Amino acid sequence: MKTSKVIEKLEITGVSAEGKSIARHDNRVIFIKNGAPGDVVDIKIVGKRKKFFEGEIINFHKKSTDRIEPFCEHFGTCGGCKWQHITYESQLRHKSDHVASNLRKISKTELPEINPIMGSTETTYYRNKLEYTFSNKRWLTKEEIESGEDLSRSALGFHIPKRFDKILDINHCWLQRDPSNNIRLSVKKFADDNELSFFDIRDQVGLLRNLIIRTSSTGELMVIVQFFEPDQESIELVMNHLKVEFPEITSLQYIINEKKNETFYDLPVITFSGREFIYEEMEGLKFRIGPKSFYQTNSEQAYELYKVARDFADLQGDELVYDLYTGTGTIANFIAKKANHVVGVESVEEAIVDARKNSEINGISNTTFLAGDMKDMFTDDFVKQHGQPDVIITDPPRAGMHQKVVETLNRIKPKKLVYVSCNPATQARDLELLSEEFEVVKIQPVDMFPQTHHVENVMLLRAR
Repeated sequence: MKTSKVIEKLEITGVSAEGKSIARHDNRVIFIKNGAPGDVVDIKIVGKRKKFFEGEIINFHKKSTDRIEPFCEHFGTCGGCKWQHITYESQLRHKSDHVASNLRKISKTELPEINPIMGSTETTYYRNKLEYTFSNKRWLTKEEIESGEDLSRSALGFHIPKRFDKILDINHCWLQRDPSNNIRLSVKKFADDNELSFFDIRDQVGLLRNLIIRTSSTGELMVIVQFFEPDQESIELVMNHLKVEFPEITSLQYIINEKKNETFYDLPVITFSGREFIYEEMEGLKFRIGPKSFYQTNSEQAYELYKVARDFADLQGDELVYDLYTGTGTIANFIAKKANHVVGVESVEEAIVDARKNSEINGISNTTFLAGDMKDMFTDDFVKQHGQPDVIITDPPRAGMHQKVVETLNRIKPKKLVYVSCNPATQARDLELLSEEFEVVKIQPVDMFPQTHHVENVMLLRAR
């Protein structure tokens, strides 16, 4: 049998955009899981691609000073929180470097000095939403397989990276505050005790499919269970268990999803108990969150992010503001009291309904929300109809803005453009085109997701 190549005493020198560590050997880049810059290691090559190799650490000669002991028992197997093994200070440093590197290399634009990254006060239990998957194909460890024991295969947890059909059963997750863990463990035990079937994604059979838990800064709690099979008696059994065991649930809902994927935006959501929504709160404003609503998953840090966007906009009260990719209108409503009028645009109709409702709840009357594909909606005719904006705030998805949207921005040239991004690479790509008509004035990275490589970045651009 052919043995994998081993490279000895290799120094890890950097971190990739995807969070893996980087080393170089014989002019070849090697991506290494769970490494840290400063490590000197022996690695085994576990994957070969045309332009790079993938390696696995098999021995340490020297450990990085940034290394710490991971706090989660699932670290290394679970696909989340991949940076638990390095200090939070080093995480922030790598994220800031990532923003700077992307903006300089991709945008090829003259940039001001980047502000120090804003770290998160909370580095654990910071998410307000988690989605767990039921499976009858629990991921087994090597030790479990070799034991030969007849082990339970039911699982409620997260997908194993690159294995869509295998689920890691989670004992304790450090991402969301209780009662999140208690709810997940209780539902799984109840399902096992009552011999309810867990979903088989390959064979497309099984009752229990997905569990979503949403918490809010107001202390409210939403729980949504997705069922694959329309077995009403079993559904009532599960939902009644949750209602009785967790009376603190504000909104208890379920979905029957017989599709091949877990998305439910096109499916009815049935309220079993309580309200159809929960409330988030930010600076005295209330935001209604339904089962299909988007809301930043780190509530406390979202407030910091939006304050940066508002400060960059520096509104004086007489401006017309466009909020592109407005979602449920969080930013639009957050800044409305400092603007003359805010026009929010979003492709998802349900999100626009939420945005309008959020304005209504908060007594905000100077907002207009419109639904439609951004590249088709945001045109010269749109501007003629709704007015020349003084300021535009844009917060696109990871893919960034469509080229047509960027071209329209360059044509209409608002005085200020505030670009909020969850992907510095696509932000830098868009910046290269925007630099024809705009110059960058300020750059502020914000960490929304501690223990991961993800980072948000806010830029203020001014018309030339």
